[in-house]
Amino acid sequence: MTATNEFIMGRASEKRSFEPEMPVMLGFEGSRALIRTIFRIVGTALILTAPMMWVLPGSSVEADVMLMKLGVSFFFFLCGLALLMRNHVDTMPEAFFDPIRRELRVLQKNDRGRPQTVMRRSYDSLGGARITSRAIELWDVDGSVLMRLPVENPDIRQALRMQLSGLVHVSD
Repeated sequence: MTATNEFIMGRASEKRSFEPEMPVMLGFEGSRALIRTIFRIVGTALILTAPMMWVLPGSSVEADVMLMKLGVSFFFFLCGLALLMRNHVDTMPEAFFDPIRRELRVLQKNDRGRPQTVMRRSYDSLGGARITSRAIELWDVDGSVLMRLPVENPDIRQALRMQLSGLVHVSD
């Protein structure tokens, strides 16, 4: 990737161009903003509900009710924590397009925080690709959608088109 500065109307702006031999990395998090927001709200509500069961007045202090209340509050806490951590940015996989090896790798961080290869496919084993103004769809050989990745930057779209054009059937 090369970056150059140009003066446009007296202001410096950064122009980026991606070379075809440079690898491209994309995230899977694209259009899930609404889902992530809903999960965060529900997860936070469940975590806050767990201790509120003990603080709010009007509850019974019998042993069997206390045991059920303990189980339900523990369940609410764990479910809320799971909803908060499910779509965390650090746990999202990333697609890595490698032009040197001519392969697509999906990387996800393991328990130690290091990227680990989850899937590896050569460009020759892909059935096709469709590049639109907002996303790239990769198809398997049987015609099923392998993955759909959001692509907002036109330079990244052009770099992907150049990488895949000789090896994969690319449609617009």
